[in-house]
Amino acid sequence: MTEIPPLPELETAPKPIRVVEAAILGSLTVAVIATFLFAWIADSVVDQHSRNFDLAVRAAIHSHASPEMTRVMFALTYIGGPGLVYAAIVAVIVFLCFRWRRATIWLLITLAGATVLDVSLKLAFHRPRPTPYFGAVPHTYSFPSGHALYSFCFYGVLAGLLADRISSLALRIVVWIAAALLVLGIGISRIYLGVHYPTDVMAGYLTATIWVATMITVDRWKRRA
Repeated sequence: MTEIPPLPELETAPKPIRVVEAAILGSLTVAVIATFLFAWIADSVVDQHSRNFDLAVRAAIHSHASPEMTRVMFALTYIGGPGLVYAAIVAVIVFLCFRWRRATIWLLITLAGATVLDVSLKLAFHRPRPTPYFGAVPHTYSFPSGHALYSFCFYGVLAGLLADRISSLALRIVVWIAAALLVLGIGISRIYLGVHYPTDVMAGYLTATIWVATMITVDRWKRRA
């Protein structure tokens, strides 16, 4: 059986100190801004100030409901749920086959952190689910959206790891656009189906942003030391 030759771990390749410092400053800035935005949304949710916004956006999205659209949204929700788990398993296997150990560790830590954050925040806020338009009521709390959090963490980080290993600029752009549209579509699907409020989805994205940006900051800081 032919053994797959190891491919370079691009994250460990030496980078100019200015590039590393810029990455630290940029990711730290993003993490701080996302933290303030999350705190603002969380405060609005707790004080019920977001109620009118949530109801208005839910109604606007639901006004475009159709049987065809519902099937698409269920498919997107699946990709952000069980489908994401299968995709993560495949990604880890492929990364290990190519001996991308650092990329594998990055992916696993990202998902592990997302799990801790999702469970902790749901238990902390205890926000009840809205009445679904389609499907059954999930058994977990509503804030933040786990689908939004996991999809941002997994598909976003996966796109970054793959883009670092693609030489074609056009293909890298395609990878990033595909990941962004997929993450956005998964979040919208949760609102469309009625199992989340819009602020749940926004909070899920912001939580993921904080987590991934923090990981990048710590990683680059260690490499700078």
